Amino acid sequence: RGEIEIKPFVTPIVPQGTIFIPFHFVESPANALTNPAPDPKSKIPELKVCAVRVERVEQVASL
Repeated sequence: RGEIEIKPFVTPIVPQGTIFIPFHFVESPANALTNPAPDPKSKIPELKVCAVRVERVEQVASL
């Protein structure tokens, strides 16, 4: 669906093997990656979960 470059922060709050990107704000880059298709039962888009691939980059383009 897309890609973003962000600076990571490793904390004990987020379990190993998972990532968390704030999505509460319209300008959040995470919102560009989620699935806008609605759930068949609830009719609500799946905006909180998506598969990711994490890669190291030398420098984040912009913050």
